[in-house]
Amino acid sequence: MHSGNQTAVTHFILVGLHHPPQLAVPLFLAFLVIYALTVSGNGLIIFTVLVDTQLHRPMYWFLCHLSFLDMTISSAIVPKMLAGFLLDSRVISFRGCVIQLFSFHFLGCTECFLYTLMAYDRFLAICKPLHYATIMTRNVCNFLAFGTWLGGTVHSLFQTSFIFQLPFCGPNRVDYFFCDIPAMLRLACADTTINELVTFVDIGFLALTCFMLILTSYGYIVAAILRMQSIDGRRNAFSTCAAHLTVVIVYYVPCTFIYLRPGSQEPLDGVVAVFYTVITPLLNPIIYTLRNKEMKTALWRLAGRRDVQPH
Repeated sequence: MHSGNQTAVTHFILVGLHHPPQLAVPLFLAFLVIYALTVSGNGLIIFTVLVDTQLHRPMYWFLCHLSFLDMTISSAIVPKMLAGFLLDSRVISFRGCVIQLFSFHFLGCTECFLYTLMAYDRFLAICKPLHYATIMTRNVCNFLAFGTWLGGTVHSLFQTSFIFQLPFCGPNRVDYFFCDIPAMLRLACADTTINELVTFVDIGFLALTCFMLILTSYGYIVAAILRMQSIDGRRNAFSTCAAHLTVVIVYYVPCTFIYLRPGSQEPLDGVVAVFYTVITPLLNPIIYTLRNKEMKTALWRLAGRRDVQPH
């Protein structure tokens, strides 16, 4: 493997999603609407949880972190994509590419850990309700949340430094809509076999481990729900868990599809990546509000409070 000091490329050109020219404006408008809904929806969740004291519980504290991650992941990817659709501005500096790749994997890995943590939180709440309050104290919640961010930072620093120690001496056309590991490996002027193996083991192992832990947690949760005597309690528990699992599946399945095949050059990969970079951040506020009675009630309280403020 060659030293990164041989790097000659000073900028990259993001090819973006492949589409007919006449679809540029419709795609721009579609992704602009999705981005606006993502930012406003997740921002509304954070604001609602912060101002409504009845939501000051671990589940909603973690939901705030998830909403913030969704906003920032979308903001790291979508604005550059929009510029490519409308302004044909596809150039990104070498440093900008490094920052985008680091940001995406930092935020994405943190979200991966957070999904696992949220599943554990639901496991404790449903399977060990008598011990939940003593286990999930405020200090424990803060410590666990901090751990997800720390884990994401370490993971992304490792992956980013490992990728950009490779020499990039041309071509500089990134056949993707953002700087990501599989696309960057194809541009390296060196043998990337070790990098592909490390990506497969690191990201693949990480994603699969978190996914299996989530499925294990929900296996215990489903068994506990089926033992509930209250039909309403069973329905509410299933509703909350189904919402979480829906988001997890939409996030993990495409993500695993991409990173377990780091050497792939399939055109379909870009379309698949749209799911966990654009669609999932939009789904979270929709699912966690429409499928969550407490969130809907809090939003109604918030709307009513704002209506009476002028008076």
